[in-house]
Amino acid sequence: MAQASDSIRFILNDTEVALSDVAPTTILLDYLRLERRLTGTKEGCAEGDCGACTVLVGRLASDGRGGESLIYESVNACIRFVGSLNATHVVTVEHLAASDGTLHPVQQAMVDFHGSQCGFCTPGFVMSLYGLWLTNDNPSRAAIEKALQGNLCRCTGYEPIVRAAEAAAKERPSAIFDPITRTRETVTARLKALRSTETIVIRNGEDCLIVPADAAGLATVLAEYPTATIVAGSTDVGLWVTKQMRSLNPVVFINGISELQQMGGTEAGLTIGAGVSYTAAFEALSDIHPAFGGLIDRIGGEQIRNMGTIGGNIANGSPIGDSPPPLIVLGATVTLRSKDGMRMLPLEDFFIAYGKQDRMPGEFVESIFVPALPPGDLFAAYKISKRRDEDISALLGAFRVSLDTDNRVKAALIAYGGMAATPKRAKAVEMALIDQPWTETTIRAAQAAFETDYQPLTDWRASSAYRMLAAKNLLLRFFMESAGETAQLQRFEDVA
Repeated sequence: MAQASDSIRFILNDTEVALSDVAPTTILLDYLRLERRLTGTKEGCAEGDCGACTVLVGRLASDGRGGESLIYESVNACIRFVGSLNATHVVTVEHLAASDGTLHPVQQAMVDFHGSQCGFCTPGFVMSLYGLWLTNDNPSRAAIEKALQGNLCRCTGYEPIVRAAEAAAKERPSAIFDPITRTRETVTARLKALRSTETIVIRNGEDCLIVPADAAGLATVLAEYPTATIVAGSTDVGLWVTKQMRSLNPVVFINGISELQQMGGTEAGLTIGAGVSYTAAFEALSDIHPAFGGLIDRIGGEQIRNMGTIGGNIANGSPIGDSPPPLIVLGATVTLRSKDGMRMLPLEDFFIAYGKQDRMPGEFVESIFVPALPPGDLFAAYKISKRRDEDISALLGAFRVSLDTDNRVKAALIAYGGMAATPKRAKAVEMALIDQPWTETTIRAAQAAFETDYQPLTDWRASSAYRMLAAKNLLLRFFMESAGETAQLQRFEDVA
């Protein structure tokens, strides 16, 4: 296998780093604290849930005009692998203050508005707010709350922190002061120079870490290592290491492959590369399917959405993944690629059984095509979870119905996550609706068919009985909203 380097190279604050002995499961948080003694970044949960470990990662991304721009995103260092950092800029809380100790406006506002008590979570809040400060000089309350979805605090409540965010947004010191603004052009040039044009391979004893430069290189790697663990966002795989202590080998990191981060839309629909993050896909998906965009806002927190990918959510095959049910009812197709070529199949057929997907050895998910909704079709998706924000679904229902001129159901597609071993259609419910009038009587009669389609399990997220009742009620909610008979029930697309 051809390789240009045996080192991962990135910028840490203002220092260029080259690592040739990094293990495939080395976590960024451990590297920062143990190797670099940058202890401002904290470990709270080790699963991407509390935000105490938040740092910014800058990367070069397409600007949509044939060029590139340097964007910074908040991420969870506790589940981000060092192997995923090639040609990036990692910024920790230690980098924000001026050399003379003058605090950054975000830090100073947290002091002025008493946004910290015990202080353990404060660096994470500062970094999330700094990410917002860089991109929005007049954030709404909703924008601030969205930026803080992935940060938990048990001391202050959040009002002082929100006030600090509002105050910091108004403080705009000269570009010389802000560390990212001051060095943006220089860092952009440095990151371009750090890119590898061929596959990077780092061997450490029996461990093997691989970073392909492009999709063709990825296909070649997987032909040689068909059982390798592919890592894109690591929002799930990271927990395999931090919680399950699994040894992964070899590991192939694909988040730097630009071909997998492309999106393209036509009248027929939207093609999303497997490496496109939830954050990157949000606007495009919201444009063609507003309800889908609203659903994305409830997938994890901002850090998780910046890291996690739609392609990874599909390839992982989790029965509680949030994106497969709405994609199934929209008729999405998935493109799989290997060294031998490509094949396409309906997304619904990709999921075979628990932990088993229709992906042959050497294949990887290359892209997903999401069709546009035909005129007149009704579509919605609803997520049920213990917390509204930053929580895994107990169940998720997606619905699509087409009505004829007599208000009878021509076609119905209904799919759920969390109700079976895979994301699964409710085919008996669909059949109970087709050719029937779109009325509450029809809906209530069709609810009995859920017992045929699903036998949900009981776990700590929800009981079997709760899941079944909630699934039935979501169908009723969909009808009431589509018929304009809601008691002002709030649609996903109205949540910003």
